[in-house]
Amino acid sequence: MDEIGVCDCNILHQEIIDDTKEKMLSMKLFNKVSNFFKIIGDGTRLRILYALDKNEMCVCDIANLLNMTKSSISHQLKLLKENSLVKSRRDGKIVYYMLDDEHVSSVIEIACEHIMHKEMENEKI
Repeated sequence: MDEIGVCDCNILHQEIIDDTKEKMLSMKLFNKVSNFFKIIGDGTRLRILYALDKNEMCVCDIANLLNMTKSSISHQLKLLKENSLVKSRRDGKIVYYMLDDEHVSSVIEIACEHIMHKEMENEKI
């Protein structure tokens, strides 16, 4: 395993610091991004998001797929909806859920791609 190197110099690269400081997000935005990852960091919610990345689904279908109760799925969907990760549409008596937009889809897909890539690398060792 690689060791993390420790910088033992005392030189500051002020132009790099200044450039990076100009590009940093506000603390308010960092807090919102952090909350986004806390929400998707829950295994059940991540499984729901992954399923909705593949198809729009109703609560009954998600509950059946994940072998969970409709009540527990509804609770998680409410939290996901409150945080703008999913949205819904009504078709008669059925409410279908889908990811809020392509950004949510991209985050889920890229994260899964990264993990699967690392798994394949580890298998080669």
